Amino acid sequence: MNDPLSAAAEPTRRRILQLLSRGPRGVTDLASEFPVTRSAISQHLLVLAEAGLVEAEKVGRTRTYRVVPSGLQRLRAEIDRFWTSELDLLVADAHQTKGNP
Repeated sequence: MNDPLSAAAEPTRRRILQLLSRGPRGVTDLASEFPVTRSAISQHLLVLAEAGLVEAEKVGRTRTYRVVPSGLQRLRAEIDRFWTSELDLLVADAHQTKGNP
C-alpha cells in the first residue's frame, strides 16, 4: 500500500501518526499506547513507511520512528483534493435539489 490516504485511513495508523507528530518514538514505546502487540504496531509502521509517511532510524537494536514531513504534505494534498471534489459534488446536488422542489 503506497497510497498515503489509504495508509492513514486505518484508525491505529492515524493514532500512530498523531503520536509521532509529537516527536520520534520507538516501537515498544508506541506499542504501550495500544491494546495490540508490538508486532502489530510494527506491521502498521511498515505500511506507514511504505506510504512514505514515517521513516525509521536504527541505532543498535532499536528502531526509532519519525514522521516524514514531505509524506505528510502528500497526505494533506490528497485530503485537500478529495475534500474539494466532495464539496463540489455536494454544492451541485444542493443546487439541483433547490431547482427541483
